[in-house]
Amino acid sequence: MNAIKSVLFGLLLVANLCAYSQEKEVKPRTFKYGKVDLNEFDTKVNGADSAASAVALFDVGRGWFEFSAKTGNFIYVFERHTRYKIINKTGYDYANLEIQLYKQNGSEQNLEYTDGATYNLEAGKIVTSKLSKESKFSEKQDKNYTLKKFALPNVKEGSIVEFKYKIKSDFIFTLRSWRFQKEIPMLYSAYEIKIPEYFKYKITAGGFLFINPKEERVNESFISASGTLNTTSLKLHYQVENVPGLKTENFITTMEDYVSKVGFELSSVTVPGEVYRDVTSTWPKIVKGLKEDENFGLFINKRSYSKTLLKDIIKINTNQDTIVQLVFNYVKNNIKFNHDDDFSTSETNPKTVFEKKSGNSADVNLCLLTLLSEAKVNAFPILLSTRSNGAHPGFPMITKFNNVIVGVQIGEKTVLLDATDKNHMPDMIAFDNLSHEGLKVNLADETAEWISLEDPTISRKNINYLLTLDGENKISGKMYLSTTNYEAFSRRNSYQSASNEDDFLKSYKNGKPGLGIKNYKIENLTNLNESLIESMDVNIEDNVEEAGNLIYFTPLLYERTKENPFKLEERNFPVDFGHPTEEVVRITIDYPKEYQVDKTPKNEKIILPEESASFTFLFAGEPGKMVISSKIVLKKSLYTPEEYHYIKELFKNIVRKQSEQIVLKKS
Repeated sequence: MNAIKSVLFGLLLVANLCAYSQEKEVKPRTFKYGKVDLNEFDTKVNGADSAASAVALFDVGRGWFEFSAKTGNFIYVFERHTRYKIINKTGYDYANLEIQLYKQNGSEQNLEYTDGATYNLEAGKIVTSKLSKESKFSEKQDKNYTLKKFALPNVKEGSIVEFKYKIKSDFIFTLRSWRFQKEIPMLYSAYEIKIPEYFKYKITAGGFLFINPKEERVNESFISASGTLNTTSLKLHYQVENVPGLKTENFITTMEDYVSKVGFELSSVTVPGEVYRDVTSTWPKIVKGLKEDENFGLFINKRSYSKTLLKDIIKINTNQDTIVQLVFNYVKNNIKFNHDDDFSTSETNPKTVFEKKSGNSADVNLCLLTLLSEAKVNAFPILLSTRSNGAHPGFPMITKFNNVIVGVQIGEKTVLLDATDKNHMPDMIAFDNLSHEGLKVNLADETAEWISLEDPTISRKNINYLLTLDGENKISGKMYLSTTNYEAFSRRNSYQSASNEDDFLKSYKNGKPGLGIKNYKIENLTNLNESLIESMDVNIEDNVEEAGNLIYFTPLLYERTKENPFKLEERNFPVDFGHPTEEVVRITIDYPKEYQVDKTPKNEKIILPEESASFTFLFAGEPGKMVISSKIVLKKSLYTPEEYHYIKELFKNIVRKQSEQIVLKKS
């Protein structure tokens, strides 16, 4: 693994489950449904959680296996019991419960029971309002998923609400994970699971809480059609108490990467009387399964349609770089991405996708792969977990992937291709795919290896104003905007997705009071290899203040950073920008000769350790003219928690400096 993966998984998926937290013994607690103590109504929140809308009094869960007479197989049983104190109206949502159930090919998840109640304190007595039949709803989401909804009655500020339910599932490959944190404070959370020795599960863990892991071996008996099975089971128990609410912070992948939790994926099965089954214990095993999957390996190898199509795309070209570009351009302009991320195709034949002209990310990118493979290009699939899906734990787990792109080996360089957007270029993948690492899959050799998805190219944004301040304190002139890489990608998509240019400019002016735009021009809109250039005439009103003979204005106008995005005193998770960036703002202002400069910002430069980021602010002037420039450079996509203080201080100084005013005096 490279340094990025070492940083990520050293932080996120901690093997001993106790990073960044003191190991404090927690005494096990038990709770009886319906037995609410008067003291629970006095529960308060304070400190960092003083604004919480509710507090979780407890959230406890149990998981175990049973033998089903109906299916003749083991099933998984999950039971949860939770109770909340509602503090204000914003917390009313905690009186609602949603449970998603899945079924496929005769196997299903069943909701065995659901109990719920609201408790209110009236005249010193607890009044109970139970969950009624009228408050239970069922919504069929598609052929596989059904959503069960429950709404408790008589919820008020100060109410206590409680749910308890049990699910039985035929699906034992992935067991329900358990989260020990919520957006609201948690007084106690515990999870216990018993796993018969027949099943081996990979256990994933994340977050920064010490969850008091304990394990023991217990004896269990299961009654099957062939008799009684006496076995030893692994009993795992985890618990935490007095956990603050999980606060969302800017510039992260997903909070799922940082919430403390445990998850389980089946690795192998050794049921007596059956052949040992190694489910997903190694990458070669996983790759072999992908190779034989009709929505992955078999899909890629269906090339009869691609062979016919390829002739019209590459014509007589033989240069590999040209062929890759032609095929890439064809796919991204002829198959529309439906915004559904997946590493498995929705169809079993590329011909169907090409004819439909739309599909999920796997449909798009694996069709690209079939064409490149047919063209004898050394191309391969790269599995990944998107930023919004969360970091992959790094060891063999197929269910933690949710997307696929294509890699092309050209000499020593691996070029990344993602055809889900027509504005993507080679080595530009969707921002959500910038998850630092992807799994390169070699279907022929049935091997896999992690490779970097980092984009070292700095995405640049250069803004240049040439302005004049007249005697009536109105500002007008020219503005030029030049963007590259992801900055240009964002601007191109914004322009092309707008219904017309007027709507695009209206959106651009939003949040920029007093800005008027005329003679807008855009260059290189479809020439992706060049910087996107925008120019316009601007009129700026209401951005200059006059007091007596003094003129005040903030020179960076609309381009200043008004608020520090980093607010936490300490941060346990990294700052993840996705890619390196650079923003340069240069403003030249001509002003009347009878004005004199009374006060200007001082020049300043801040450089972080190892020059990983910097901020430069410069002012230069002569009679009738001034030039202000601001430059922010973030050379890395990811900064560790140890670097958080530096990043926070950097942006604190950016906000301070960019808000400083220039004062002119009328003579």
